[in-house]
Amino acid sequence: MQDMNLTIQDLLADGKGLLAADESLPTIEKRFATLPLSSTEESRRDYREMLFTTPDLNESISGVILFDETLRQRTRSGTPMPELLMKQGMVPGIKVDGGTVALSGFPGEKITQGLDGLGKRLEEYRELGARFTKWRAVIAIDKQLPTQICIEANARILALFAAMSQEAGLVPIVEPEVLMDGNHTLARCEEVMTFTLKRVFEALSEHRIILEQMLLKTGMVVSGKECPRQADVAEVAEETLRCFRRIVPAEVPGIVFLSGGQTELEATEHLNAICALSQTGKFPWKVSFSFGRALQDSAMKIWKGLQKNVPEAQAALLHRAQCNGFAVQGNYLRQMEMDKE
Repeated sequence: MQDMNLTIQDLLADGKGLLAADESLPTIEKRFATLPLSSTEESRRDYREMLFTTPDLNESISGVILFDETLRQRTRSGTPMPELLMKQGMVPGIKVDGGTVALSGFPGEKITQGLDGLGKRLEEYRELGARFTKWRAVIAIDKQLPTQICIEANARILALFAAMSQEAGLVPIVEPEVLMDGNHTLARCEEVMTFTLKRVFEALSEHRIILEQMLLKTGMVVSGKECPRQADVAEVAEETLRCFRRIVPAEVPGIVFLSGGQTELEATEHLNAICALSQTGKFPWKVSFSFGRALQDSAMKIWKGLQKNVPEAQAALLHRAQCNGFAVQGNYLRQMEMDKE
């Protein structure tokens, strides 16, 4: 569909990436509790409205992934959230999975739920203004994990989601996330990432997904959080792109990286190195970002639910978005953090 091609073009605009503001109710409740702030429909609305109305945010953010509740909400002045985003020059999208549950018979592994009734929901989401969708699967690394069954089951579900999204005229963002948790090495992460992506793209092919009308969202190849030796920035960039060049088909128009538990600075520095290397001409897809906490963390801590803190919180969000916008072009410098007013 032509609409999907235009959406891909808009999402992959030069020097821009995605803001993932699709935290589930339990997740945002945990984050608000650290402020501390009660998680209510009104407080969640106010928080997302604060993010989306940040002046000039569209210069670095091309699209925003919303949660079901947010897609249906209106601003304090009565504007539907998707309409607000479009007026601000950003493409509205929607997380459509129902979260993860334990994979029966496979301790430590998870499967993502949410396919039941998805077709009708997709039609409704499109009517509400969404132009793209996202579905997340999680793959844990341990001595015995992941199992082939876990990877196979999640790959199949990701493919079904993508097929249903494209049928509804919505661009699917396929997100297999290999978790950073654990003490695994960089090499072990690359091994698991390679196996996971290989099976995901096999499933996408089997389900006749139009690769040119989808995006891949996934993590970087990094050392586990508890690994004694943490790979440096250059190693992360080299191993990540080596892995993806072997597996990700050239027809896929873009890869948007998640931050996956990295700090704001780590995510930006890794993104910058990956994007700089990807622009050498050896790689066929555009590379960008789809960050959640790595964009929002500072802004949320400053905001604290108080209207008087909105300008400062928005300035923090804009700063991080701009830094990552430079990183997408391979032009980020640590000095930019020092230059922040």
